[in-house]
Amino acid sequence: SSQVTLAASIIISSFTVWGVHYLQKQEHETMYQGVLRDDERRRRKMKERQEDLLKSQQKREVYERVQHVET
Repeated sequence: SSQVTLAASIIISSFTVWGVHYLQKQEHETMYQGVLRDDERRRRKMKERQEDLLKSQQKREVYERVQHVET
């Protein structure tokens, strides 16, 4: 009877430890995917800002050709 209890305790403890490690690994992977999404979002935003800057510079050049701008 005591050997069965010991074996059951070992099996349950082993399963619990394995389960915790598995969950930690899954959480780590989920957090890492979030970092990758943030990096991609940041890259897109920087690209959009660069495009907006170029458009703004082009507009400024056109406006400066059309009208005189004092600085």
